[in-house]
Parts: sequence; structure tokens; C-alpha cells
Amino acid sequence: MLAGIKIVEIEGLGPGPFAGMLLADLGADVIVIHRAGAGPSVTNEKSLLDRGKRSISLHLKSADDLEIAKGLIKGADGLIEGFRPGVMERLGLGPQPCHSLNPRLAYGRMTGWGQDGPRAQTAGHDLNYIATSGALYYASEPDTPPITPATLVGDIGGGALYLVIGLLSAILKARDTGKGCVVDAAIVDGSAHMMNLLMAIGQNGDWSETRGQSLLDGPHWSRTYRCSSGGHLSVQCLEPKFYAQFLDIMGLQDDTVFKAQFDRALWPDQTASLGAIFAAKPLSHWAALFEGSDACVAPVLSPQQAAFDPHMKARDVWQTANGTFQAAAAPRFSHGTAEINPAPERGQHSAEIRAQLQAGKGIWKQG
Repeated sequence: MLAGIKIVEIEGLGPGPFAGMLLADLGADVIVIHRAGAGPSVTNEKSLLDRGKRSISLHLKSADDLEIAKGLIKGADGLIEGFRPGVMERLGLGPQPCHSLNPRLAYGRMTGWGQDGPRAQTAGHDLNYIATSGALYYASEPDTPPITPATLVGDIGGGALYLVIGLLSAILKARDTGKGCVVDAAIVDGSAHMMNLLMAIGQNGDWSETRGQSLLDGPHWSRTYRCSSGGHLSVQCLEPKFYAQFLDIMGLQDDTVFKAQFDRALWPDQTASLGAIFAAKPLSHWAALFEGSDACVAPVLSPQQAAFDPHMKARDVWQTANGTFQAAAAPRFSHGTAEINPAPERGQHSAEIRAQLQAGKGIWKQG
């Protein structure tokens, strides 16, 4: 889908490389500039997040290597960097010099706090950003500390995916205007933006700042339950017709305890009752009981277990490709799903890319 799009990625951590991987999965030609002679904090192993990319090793504090980087930027559609504000400027590769080289460039900046604001120069991680943005607040059961799946809400959801959307938007605009721009993709911005679905629910009075009292974070029909095997079952039968089917399958359709689906005062007792029921039998029993129904119940699976789930297996979502267990490219398109391409060794394409630049007289041109 993105054949012909050229992206320069300056080696970084987490969401920046993930954004580059997603663009490469979709067909963009992504060249990642790996640091030459990198220290012990960076391994020489192939990174899953570099799959489908080409790699060149450069020392950006070297004048000669800096010129190579500039040559790539001259011919690129987009750039990805994930340093603290000011680092790229000190390297001589900030937005102003890069736009002087290439006015059409979509200059993507990936940070946690953003390019400005009181915390812009301070360190942080995924959990800190979503804690500050409001995205972490409802992420657990009532009376328990908030906890979320590592990296998914912040680094990936609020960070990498918003960077990709921003880059593609800027590239489309540059095609019409000939003028590029800076994309300030901050995890605090993106993760807060994702909360607008919950805020929309709140417009109907179904949202409360008190945890456990909102439509999706407190009900007995919107949580996970432990089973006798130690596994867990997810239940989220929001709509009354699905809730009715849930009660029917559970044999609780005539139980007065569960009749009032939306009575917040009853949720704790209803949760406790369901918890005792689910804990009496193994996960396999409940998974089989609800299979094929519209009761909105599903087992909680690890990625390795998900690979053998009939639905996930039919769609071939989890694969072992190039010796590494990983998820397939997404989304899918009518003409098929992108193949999982191998990740390069660090610097694997250095000679090839240098030759391509030389052929283009110092500018990255489509090969």
C-alpha cells in the first residue's frame, strides 16, 4: 500500500522503531540509521522492530557520515526521530536544516511529553505518560492499583500509531502543497485523545470520576474472572440482549440477583456471585460453554496460547517467521496481507545504500 514512500528512521527506542516497522509492513522503504560502534546498551541482534527495513550504520557526529544522512533525508518523504527535544538540533539535523534540504519532508518527532511544556526535557516511560494524561486512571478493578498491558496504551497506542497517522497525513499534504511540516507525536497527547470514546459515553451520564462507578469499569458484566484452573475469563456483555444471552447460558435468567443489569449499587454483590460461580470450574469448561454465542465472553490467552485459538489460527495472526515468534502485519487489505519480512543485521545494507546515494549524486532516489 505504501510502495514508493521513503522513510528515514534515526535509531531510537520503543515507539519510534515500532512506527517504522508498521510503515515497512505496509510497503514503505524504511532505512534505519543504526549507530556505528554502538555501546553495550544496544545489541547486535536482529530486532523484530526492524523487520522489513534496510539498515545503514552511521556515526552522526562524523562529518562524512552526517553528509550521508543528509543525502538520505534529501530524498525521503518522512523522517522518524525519538530523542529528547534539542538532540537532533545539536546533531545539525533539526527541522530547519532538514527542511532546507527537503522542503517536502514530513519530520516526525516521537516523545513522551512532547516538544514543549514543563516536562519536555525530563525522562519518563510509558506508565508515567499515561498516568499523567488520564489514560491509566480506569485501568483496573475498583480498589486495586491501576495497571495496564505494558507499552500498549502509551508507547504504541498513544505514541507510535499517532506518529504514523501524523506522518502519512503530512506526506499527503506535502504532495498537494510541496511543503512539509513537523509532526509532534507526544504519548501524553495521543493517550489522552484515545480517552474521548470514554468521554463520549460520559455525555450520557454513564461516566464517573469515582473508579468502579462508570459504565465499563465497574459492572459485573465488564471484567475478568478467575477460573478453577488458574486461567481467566473475560466478560463484557454491555448490550441488554447480549446480557440476556449471557444469563441464559449461565442458567441465571430467573435469578433475581442479576435482573438489574445497570444498578450500580448491586454491582459489587453481582460481581462476587459471578466470581464464585466461575471459580468453581476450569477455564476450558467456560470457553466451551460460550463458544459460538453472542454473550461476549472469551478466555484470556497469552500470545503463545492465542496462536492455537481456532479464530486466531484461521487468520494466521501469530506466526513464527524468520525464527522469531511475532504477530502478522495489520491491517489487512482486499488484495491480501503483507508478508513478514526479515529484520536486517545492523548495517547490513550500508554498502548498498551508499551506492544508491552515489548513483543519485548524493540524494536518495527510488531504486
